[in-house]
Amino acid sequence: MPKAKLVNMAGQQIGEYELSEAVFGIEPNGPVLHDSVVNYLANQRQGTQSTLTKGEVSYTTKKPWRQKGTGRARAGYAGAPEWRHGGVAFAPKPRDYSYRLNKKTKRLALKSALSSKAADSAIVVVDGLHMDEIKTKSFVSFLQAAGISGKALVVTKDVDETVLKSARNIEGVTVTTATILSPYTILCGGTLVVDKAAIEKIEEVFA
Repeated sequence: MPKAKLVNMAGQQIGEYELSEAVFGIEPNGPVLHDSVVNYLANQRQGTQSTLTKGEVSYTTKKPWRQKGTGRARAGYAGAPEWRHGGVAFAPKPRDYSYRLNKKTKRLALKSALSSKAADSAIVVVDGLHMDEIKTKSFVSFLQAAGISGKALVVTKDVDETVLKSARNIEGVTVTTATILSPYTILCGGTLVVDKAAIEKIEEVFA
């Protein structure tokens, strides 16, 4: 059964937390993880790019010069793509890049991401993750005491404004909740710092 370090808010290890085999102990599915990451990034695209085609640029449609006898290449329209300031061939237009994955794939991708972190010993469970006041310095001290350096993804059970505001100015640290976890944020988030209550919620939903 996979285990994770269990610490308190002083950063001291107080034991080990046994993670659910069904959620944190499966063999990570690489292709499904890839599909999930591509889907996440596609859904983040705004799709607002737009350029003018040759039919939309503001140019006269008069032929620049006669067809023959000038020694120059034939030209029919100054707004054609090969001309400077002309329209763009196959111009990109606003579109929606988002698409959906089925529920079974999304669950497998999330379990694969969590299992990958567990296999790398990159999960730290906090027994009662909370802050008495909004203080970045205190949260930095907690991370340092718990041996967490570099990037970290802090996961709370519900939205905790005190934790969120204490950690949001720390470089490389992201705060999210158990209900909106995604494989992309897990894989790119570094060490997973999870509240014990959030772990229990994740295991309850996905086990």
